[in-house]
Amino acid sequence: MNKPNHIILAKGKKVYFSSDNHLGAPTPEMSRPREKKFVAWLDEIKEDAAAIFLLGDLFDFWFEYKTVVPKGFTRTLGKLAEISDSGIPIYFFVGNHDLWMTDYFKTELGITVFHKPQEFTFGSGTSTALSDQTIFIGHGDGLGPKDKGYKRMKKVFTNPFFKWLFKWMHPDIGLRIGQYMSVKNKMISGDDDAKFLGEDNEWLAIYAKRKLEEKHRDYFVFGHRHLPLEIQLNEKSRYINLGDWIQYYTYGEFDGNSFVLKKY
Repeated sequence: MNKPNHIILAKGKKVYFSSDNHLGAPTPEMSRPREKKFVAWLDEIKEDAAAIFLLGDLFDFWFEYKTVVPKGFTRTLGKLAEISDSGIPIYFFVGNHDLWMTDYFKTELGITVFHKPQEFTFGSGTSTALSDQTIFIGHGDGLGPKDKGYKRMKKVFTNPFFKWLFKWMHPDIGLRIGQYMSVKNKMISGDDDAKFLGEDNEWLAIYAKRKLEEKHRDYFVFGHRHLPLEIQLNEKSRYINLGDWIQYYTYGEFDGNSFVLKKY
C-alpha cells in the first residue's frame, strides 16, 4: 500500500505540473484560445501521465455557492473529468484567484484539492531509478518574507464571516464583482508578480531555503510568479516556478529522476 502523498511511477510514466491559466481573463472570449490550447496539452499528456498537478489560478476568479459555480470553462472541466475518470490522479492546489474553491472539484471531478502546500515523494520501479525524490508543492501565494499586501488581503477573503456575506449576494452580482476585482483592480495579485527580482530577492526561493533548514527536499515547485524560473538552492535541491499559460505556456515534467521545464 502506498503511503500518503507517495506516488510510484511505472516505466515510461511521468508526472506533469501546470499553473496560472487565469481562464476567463480578461474576457471569456479572449481567454478561450488559451483554454483550447491547455485542453490540447491535457489531451496529449494523458497518454503517459502517472499524475497531474495543477498549482492554482486555473481560473481568474472562482467562487462556489452551495448550488452554483461560475459559468464557462466547459472544455477544461470536461477534459479534467475524462482524465480523472480514466484513473489518472489529479491534484489541485488552490491559488489566490480560486481560493474560494470548496468541494466541487472533489465531488464532480474526483480531483483532490489542497489549500496548503504539500510534500510528495515519487518512486520508480525501474532499475536505473534514483532513490525516492521529494517535491514540495504549492501555489506559492503568501509564502516567504514578502507578499505582505496579499497576506493581509487573504485574511479578509478567507474570513468565514466575509465569505458568508458574499454568499448572500445573488450569483450574477457576486461573480461579476469578483471578476471585476480580479481583472481590473488587481486586488488579489498585482503586475509585479511577473518581474524577476534576482536570485537573492526571489521570496519563494528564500522560503525554500528556510524549509531546507528543516529537512532535505529535492525540488520546490510553485506557481504564482508567472515566470518560468529555475534556481539552484544548494548542491542537491532546486526551486522551480512553472510560469503561466498566458505568456509562456510552460509546464513541468518529472520522470522519477529529473524535473524539467518545457514549453508547449
